[in-house]
Amino acid sequence: MKIKKVLVSQPKPTSEKSPYYDIADKYGVKIVFRPFIKVESLSAKEFRQEKVSILDHTAVIFTSRHAIDHFFNLCSELRITIPETMKYFCNSETIALYIQKYIQYRKRKVFFGATGKFADLVPTIMKHNTEKYFVPMSDVHTDEIKDILDSKGIEHTEAVMYRTVSNDFTPEEEFDYDMLLFFSPAGINSLLKNFPDFEQKDISIGCFGPATAKAVKDAGLRLDLEAPTVESPSMTAALDKFIKESNKN
Repeated sequence: MKIKKVLVSQPKPTSEKSPYYDIADKYGVKIVFRPFIKVESLSAKEFRQEKVSILDHTAVIFTSRHAIDHFFNLCSELRITIPETMKYFCNSETIALYIQKYIQYRKRKVFFGATGKFADLVPTIMKHNTEKYFVPMSDVHTDEIKDILDSKGIEHTEAVMYRTVSNDFTPEEEFDYDMLLFFSPAGINSLLKNFPDFEQKDISIGCFGPATAKAVKDAGLRLDLEAPTVESPSMTAALDKFIKESNKN
């Protein structure tokens, strides 16, 4: 089946040089960016129910830019003034630089890992093992950080500050796509919430990552494209190859 219209369940790229635009031009395909999920902060009332005092801590661990946004936004809503002495430990330099949106960036109080993986940030945390760490979390998370910090004897508190919810479709929105691309299990859940009677038929479904692939299959849907692979390390590389093959038929 020829692919003419693709829904990418992510926000529209900020750069016009995105490979998605190259694919659209190359094959004459219409690509629509429409997230199936969105991230929102807990309310101040909800956060208070966790009975956690942020100011009892001397350092914060940030694993994403979402965590930074919702941490500072909730602190503002709670009228908490973060002291100048607070230290920040981030999974990557990109996340660390994002802190500048909220505070003055100083290298002596902002630290980051080399690879973006939490395990590679741990040696830096160990050098500051007397700090009391606060970890803002999503409602959906693994125990990786807790398990590692517990094993190292690092004092820390985890608290949910934001959650992933379905970004609902309106009745006016057209849903006439030849292909849907997903990047998280939550996206699949949102598809089934928005369209409980969804019938895949000739619609191709592609996904990124093994967890999302499992969610597609668990939902009883047909998975037509999976990335990353050795041949296609990115979703755009996989999509380019898939459209090329589909258009031959």
